[in-house]
Amino acid sequence: MKLSYEKYTCTLLAVFILWWSVLAIHPSYRHDWMLENVLLVPASVLLLWGWRHKLFSRISHTLIFLFLCLHEVGAHYTYEKVPYDEWWQALTGGTFNAMMGWERNHFDRLLHFLYGMLCAYPFREIFLRVAGVRGFWSYFLPLDIMLSSSAVFELIEWAAAVLFGGDLGNAYVGTQGDVWDAQKDMALAGLGALIAMITTAIINGRCQRDFAQEWSKSLKVAQTDTL
Repeated sequence: MKLSYEKYTCTLLAVFILWWSVLAIHPSYRHDWMLENVLLVPASVLLLWGWRHKLFSRISHTLIFLFLCLHEVGAHYTYEKVPYDEWWQALTGGTFNAMMGWERNHFDRLLHFLYGMLCAYPFREIFLRVAGVRGFWSYFLPLDIMLSSSAVFELIEWAAAVLFGGDLGNAYVGTQGDVWDAQKDMALAGLGALIAMITTAIINGRCQRDFAQEWSKSLKVAQTDTL
């Protein structure tokens, strides 16, 4: 039996609260955990507003739920110390980093990539239903917002590192000695969003009868008398 929109979203919320509560118990670094969870404040405001107006589809709610659950894993351990290598070794007998030829912990890179891939679609729904964009712009603008929001987040990380300094600043930024960490994180978020929007465009191109017409119309220059 298919759950109603309200029951489905409330179920996701209940599962997330349970997940958050478990991971809130004895995190590796309590102060870093508190900083990482600041993200939940704007996310909660956006989701509550969207839920009241039924802005987001079930797909978007699910994508946001998955991202926030993984974010809480990073907040619990700190991003640079999530023991995915130990988990992989327990399952396979070998380490994932050794298999991939990596030397650093890449959980933070994974989450930046998933930020773009999982959150671009919900932002597309905002542009569709609030701004009323169509065609090309409904795919380009979510990619743009993923890149710009990633840049803003990197600036926030830099400001936090300067403000708090010491172990807390290092734990929050988590560069692990890579001077190009911020640029790589932004690039991965952009790549994830690009994959999400290309996939969405391909699916819509197959299922939406007026896809080509809508795309073409969105690129036409509006006639004005201001010149």
